[in-house]
Amino acid sequence: MDFSGKVALVTGAASGMGAATAREFSAAGASVVIVDRNAELAAQLAAELAAEPPLVGDVSDPDFCSQAVATTLQRYGRLDALVNAAGIIVRADALGTSDEQWQRVMNVNVNGVFFMSRAAVAVMKAQGSGSIVNFGSIWGEVGASGVTAYCASKGAVHQITRAMALDHVKDGLRINAVCPGEVNTPMIKSERSGPVTAEMMQALADSVPMGRLAEPVEIARVVLFLSSDAASYMTGAMVNVDAGFTAR
Repeated sequence: MDFSGKVALVTGAASGMGAATAREFSAAGASVVIVDRNAELAAQLAAELAAEPPLVGDVSDPDFCSQAVATTLQRYGRLDALVNAAGIIVRADALGTSDEQWQRVMNVNVNGVFFMSRAAVAVMKAQGSGSIVNFGSIWGEVGASGVTAYCASKGAVHQITRAMALDHVKDGLRINAVCPGEVNTPMIKSERSGPVTAEMMQALADSVPMGRLAEPVEIARVVLFLSSDAASYMTGAMVNVDAGFTAR
């Protein structure tokens, strides 16, 4: 998949699957715009990829999202791919989720996808082409215990994906979602009530039919495919990348 001359904007690009996605786009020849709230990690990745300075801010802020897309246009004159990888998790049931935690998860995981996509669509529609890949989750489809806000937020991301795909299918845009299962990223170890042990990680891996966690690059390659012309007949799709977890 050749992205030479193409421009990709990746949110949550400083670590995990976002960083892996940025690396894959860069390796395929794209100019990559790195967006993240972690200035230090974002700057390190920009230096690694010889990319322009990262755009540091919070995707839950609609003004920041609009400015990120505007800056991309100023730098490159176009936007071919948007990847909404930024996301957070709260590990709690409804009773254990505070108002502030609920709002924060929704603000980042749902509002961030909407605000960034809305800004990108305006540009892509004028171009007559473009791809958006949102990071959903298997938990947006089948649910899980102990992560109520996260499940709800990813379900909303899936519906944003489907609705916007239909809204803009005649505009030359394709909008899809990648839905990872268990992936070896910082998030999988975050927000846990106790220490993260090797035994805990092994038990998690054992819960997956393939018997292991995914590596971030395995998800990033699917994102690259969905963003490419090889996926030209795909829009509104939720693509599970979960080693058979949801096939049971």
